[in-house]
Parts: sequence; C-alpha cells; structure tokens
Amino acid sequence: MFDHERLDVYRLELRFVAWVAALIKEIRKTPDVTVREPLDHLDRASLSALLNTAEGNGKRQRKIRGRFFDDARGSATECAACLDAIVAKGATNAERVREGKEMLRRIVEMLTRMVERYSTTVREDEAPYGKRGMERGRARRKDSRRRRTRERE
Repeated sequence: MFDHERLDVYRLELRFVAWVAALIKEIRKTPDVTVREPLDHLDRASLSALLNTAEGNGKRQRKIRGRFFDDARGSATECAACLDAIVAKGATNAERVREGKEMLRRIVEMLTRMVERYSTTVREDEAPYGKRGMERGRARRKDSRRRRTRERE
C-alpha cells in the first residue's frame, strides 16, 4: 500500500471521483443536455484533486508538499463550482448534487488543515499597523534608498 492510500482525504476524494462518474453517466443519458463543458471540467478537476493529493503526499519538502495540497484544495473548490453550474443550467437539481457538495466540503476542510500544517508562510496580524506604521515604513525605505545611492557614488 502506498502512503497516500492511507490518507482519509485521499479515500474521500476517490469516493468523490466515483460519485462524479455516476453523475456524469446519468446526466449524459438525458437528451438535450447542454452541459458538456462543466461536466468535462468536473471530471478533470476531481481527478486533479485526487492526483495532487497523492503526489503531494509523496514529496519530502514541506513547502512543496503544502503547495500540492493547496492545488488539490483549489481543484476541489472548482468541482463545487462545476456542480453549481450544472444545476444552474438545469441538467440536475440541487438535491441530486447535495451528497457531492458535502463530500467536497469535507475534502476542502481536510486539505485546508494539511496546507496549514505544511505551510511555512509566516503571517502577521494587520491590526497593529495603521497610518503611523505605514508612514514609518515609508520613511525607512526612503532612508535605505538614500544610503544605497550614497554608497554607489
């Protein structure tokens, strides 16, 4: 068994891919359906989420691993938008896609936690910065530029 096969999110994504395949098959049987593009995109995005999760789990560097999980999260969000488009175009109803949207909600939650775990990004609170803080920052940058210009001369 590969490491990614042990991940709960991977198993849920695999279940979602199967659910999508059944939905696509069902909708394509319906005559006069004009939702080929969102269905194709849904199929690709669901596979992208699954494959990015698997590939990301195989990466050793934390930052790269987090980037793959973030890409997988983006693909899962695209899947939700595709389901919305399919409903908006009248190919199915909101009740039919509810199960898939619930799976996607859980997938995105899990991937968000994974991204946060493997992200090396430092975040600062914006609250302490105000007009004075911005002015001080500008003044420091000006001083720094002046020093560099003097050093070059």
